[in-house]
Amino acid sequence: MADTFVKIASVTVGAGGASSIDFTSIPSTYTDLVIKLSARRSQAYADTYLRFNNDSGANYSWRQVRGDGSNVSSASGSAQTYVMSGNGADRSSYTANTFGNIEIYVPNYAGSNYKSFSSDSVNENNATQADAMLVAGLWSSTSAINRVTLYPDIGYGDFVQYSTAVLYGIKNS
Repeated sequence: MADTFVKIASVTVGAGGASSIDFTSIPSTYTDLVIKLSARRSQAYADTYLRFNNDSGANYSWRQVRGDGSNVSSASGSAQTYVMSGNGADRSSYTANTFGNIEIYVPNYAGSNYKSFSSDSVNENNATQADAMLVAGLWSSTSAINRVTLYPDIGYGDFVQYSTAVLYGIKNS
């Protein structure tokens, strides 16, 4: 049985930038979701966060491992109002006209259990420091996911023009 990716929606940020990228009215007809983000930031900090169903309650937890070319670190958060999904948005100080990338995988997004996700992200930079990160996260809600919002680290700038996010549904066929 092959898995089939079906493009549900895509967003490309316009000339004014965007403080978030929002996918709404996600149908429950797929088994899993995948989000691919190619982004650049208007300010220097690079982490990307997400919320499901516009839930701003303390219902998120995550654990991440990060490498930057010289160091390896880990961090975690629990009872958060949003969840870190990776660092896949290049900083304004990184090599001009390059974009970081992130892929977020959400299995069983329409089921009645808590929703887990994993992400893999990397910044692109022609210098000594560029970050790679793996994140495992959990949204402590039994609601089906019908909305996903991506934020550049809240309070640290916007996604710039040409940043792009694509939402895919996965069907077993």
